[in-house]
Amino acid sequence: MRNLLSGACLLLLAACSSTPPPAPHPVRQTAFDGFYQQWRGVPYRMGGTSPAGLDCSAFTKLAYQQVLGLSLPRTTESQAQVGMPVARSQLHHGDLVFFKTGWNQYHVGVYTGEGEFIHASTSKGVIRSRLDNVYWRQHYWQARRVVATPLRVQ
Repeated sequence: MRNLLSGACLLLLAACSSTPPPAPHPVRQTAFDGFYQQWRGVPYRMGGTSPAGLDCSAFTKLAYQQVLGLSLPRTTESQAQVGMPVARSQLHHGDLVFFKTGWNQYHVGVYTGEGEFIHASTSKGVIRSRLDNVYWRQHYWQARRVVATPLRVQ
């Protein structure tokens, strides 16, 4: 009985002196998070510019206008000519990422950091996707930096 009691006390003391588990990492906040939450799930509609449906270039145009107060051209092809080209390995939060999805078809989204971007998907509406997804990795075309100073990520 004495050994059992000693063992229990030893366990209690060890538990008291152990280091608490580390706090979870804070959720990464980006300048575009609120905008994304507002538009998340809105269906894709070619030529659309409203909550009833919008296309990818309308999504990026609205994002830049509402979040940064900047005006982008309306079409993906025109947006692909603004700002400065940036290497994929040098992407910053807020950069535009472009994909060539067909012979004469292009797609655009906004890079939000950690390998992710937000965009209006033709099949799923407004979503967050990963650049290393097989489809997006194969169709990646270029990135453009419209904002000279990288946006802060909290």
